[in-house]
Amino acid sequence: MDSESKKQRNSRIPNFFRLDVRERIAKLAEHGFIEVSDELSLEAGTHTLRQHIADKMIENVAGVFGLPLGIAVNFLINSKDYVVPLVVEEPSVVAGLSGAARTARINGGFAVACSAPIITGQVQVVYVEDVELAREKLLERREEILNLANTLHPKMVARGGGAKDIEVHVYNAGRPKSAMLVLHLHVDTRDAMGANVVNGMCEGIASLVESITGGTVFLRILSNLTDRSIVWAEVTMPTDDLGIPGFPGKAVRDGIVLANELARVDPYRATTHNKGIMNGIDAVAVATGNDYRALEAAAHAYAARDGRYRGLTDWEVNEDGDLVGRLEIPIKVGTVGGSLETNPTVRICHRMLGNPTAIELAGIMGCVGLAQNFAAIRALATAGIQQNHMTLHARSVATSAQVPADIFEHVVDSLVENGTIKVWKAKEIAEEMCSSEPQQQSTQPRSSAFGKTIFLGEHAVVYGRPALAVPLPIAVEATIVDDDVSTLIVPRWGVEQRIPSQENRPPGLLGMLCALLDRLNLSENTMRVEIFPNVPKAMGLGGSAAIAVAVIKALSEHYGLQLSLEQINELAYECERAAHGSPSGVDNTLATYGKPLLFQRDQETKEASFQELTVGTPIHVLIGLSGKESLTAMMVAQVRDGREQNMAEYERVFDAIGKLTDSGARAFQQGNIQKLGTLMNLCQGYLNGLQLSTPEIEELVHIARKHGALGAKLTGSGGGGSIVAIFEDSPGSAINAIKDAGYDAFSFLLQ
Repeated sequence: MDSESKKQRNSRIPNFFRLDVRERIAKLAEHGFIEVSDELSLEAGTHTLRQHIADKMIENVAGVFGLPLGIAVNFLINSKDYVVPLVVEEPSVVAGLSGAARTARINGGFAVACSAPIITGQVQVVYVEDVELAREKLLERREEILNLANTLHPKMVARGGGAKDIEVHVYNAGRPKSAMLVLHLHVDTRDAMGANVVNGMCEGIASLVESITGGTVFLRILSNLTDRSIVWAEVTMPTDDLGIPGFPGKAVRDGIVLANELARVDPYRATTHNKGIMNGIDAVAVATGNDYRALEAAAHAYAARDGRYRGLTDWEVNEDGDLVGRLEIPIKVGTVGGSLETNPTVRICHRMLGNPTAIELAGIMGCVGLAQNFAAIRALATAGIQQNHMTLHARSVATSAQVPADIFEHVVDSLVENGTIKVWKAKEIAEEMCSSEPQQQSTQPRSSAFGKTIFLGEHAVVYGRPALAVPLPIAVEATIVDDDVSTLIVPRWGVEQRIPSQENRPPGLLGMLCALLDRLNLSENTMRVEIFPNVPKAMGLGGSAAIAVAVIKALSEHYGLQLSLEQINELAYECERAAHGSPSGVDNTLATYGKPLLFQRDQETKEASFQELTVGTPIHVLIGLSGKESLTAMMVAQVRDGREQNMAEYERVFDAIGKLTDSGARAFQQGNIQKLGTLMNLCQGYLNGLQLSTPEIEELVHIARKHGALGAKLTGSGGGGSIVAIFEDSPGSAINAIKDAGYDAFSFLLQ
């Protein structure tokens, strides 16, 4: 693929992070960033460095080490779209870059300029009688030296590169006869990395330099301080685009400026500041086969060029009140030679970037460094660098402690709740959880709520028909802790955010929490809200309703509100309405009462009614997880639109589902699980007809039925999410088969 793709490249790929790996690869191909061969290679995992190739690269090879390859989207640089490949193991870097690029894109993206790709070679001359005279002679014979150097690499000269200039410096090491000359040979290496070219030129001119100076040439080698290859990156961000929940744009803008000012005057802060810049640049360097160690050395040396180590960026407010960021940094990279020829992944990454020239790649890296700096100091200047890092740190600690997978999330939860995030503490918690008499790790009482699975009646229940639903074992726990600052923490999901005021109308979980606090007159109280979900989000298992109920119960318990179950259910339904638009109410009712229910909402009065059911015989229930999130509001809207266009046909389908549900409720109570299973299979057919199923759901249903399920169907809103299947006996073989197919599953006994 040429530097300009045959397809129109657009790096704005909404919800890229929500896709699974295969879907992300497909999106990159769809947007013209990778070829078909690259797509197939990435999907199959055949793009990685092979051991026999690695054995030819370095000495004593014993294996090949892998790192994640992430993609930062949204980049617009000099009016050109890029997705940026990043090889990095540190969490938050890819997400931070994509978010920063999205903000920059709103106002035209990044602007960048680069100088020529110059590398400096050094020729050290010692034992010179008169260093000043020798210096003058070298400068007088400048053209002769350059011509000799260029005869050594005529192909480089033919490409427009080659030796361009010399400088001569005089140094004294501070001891007798320690004066020396150092000749700097400035070489334009074009797209090559250039080390061999420059070293060869320095070696080639050594004899001529000795004859001119009368001294002895000692060292002849390139310098990694590439201060002739400078990148200038700039971005302008209107203040209105900078606001985040809890922090208006002006506060974010001024906070970034203040944080940057400290990095300009304090070397301790500047070191961390510049490390953040290099987080992004290094990740691109590794992905493109460049020497990140050389880039690091050059950047840090350049940061101290005036004798004091400083931050490399400058953030200020312009006359229009906008935030303007600038980065000046030496970056010399290559796009031919080196590991580009040996590592297949490096070649893919270059094609993903549009096969850039060395100058273009340096510019991309500069913009990535500026974007990463923005993301880091915005986090530092607003909710603080600890936000999001506490849970990430807890996960890293649990990994270091070699916590078993089956209790990993529980240990992470306990570490965050306990506040002592240390390896020894993780081991202690894990040992207690694995012992025969585990100790309770929670330092605060937790309120709980149930998830749900719908046996029969999805979507039809929104239009007045009944739904048969049963609770999952405890799905969500929550606790409230008095604190100086109001914070929401969901360790398992990596969520750690300040709770803003209701006036800011934050979306999602924060919005629900703000509305609750406002409704309960608790907005002025400061607290830490900790949520511990035991089911994955957006899997059709009632997670959002269970969160609402658990939090409401925890608030009632902590502040002595003495809310009844009916009041809790009503509040949770309001939360569901805010989240999903037109929910049936079954999720919050199950989450509140935790009993099998036949639920129905009157279409005229909108009043909900439910009948508690008793299962006639124990049922083994399997939940299969597709791994693809189900967006309830979107699926509810899809069915609503279809119903409006085909009212009579949809009503007949809903009537049929309603009759199945009534029959299923009777079979449920009578213990006739054979009939219940048959009715569930029929219901799956109707739901598939409503275009709610997916290939993943159909595969899960097939696997469950093949391994003994009496009935299997999607559960919840569809479009992804989960399936529910019922068995007479333990569904162990079905669970194993589902996991072998790349999905996940769990089961419980309903009795």
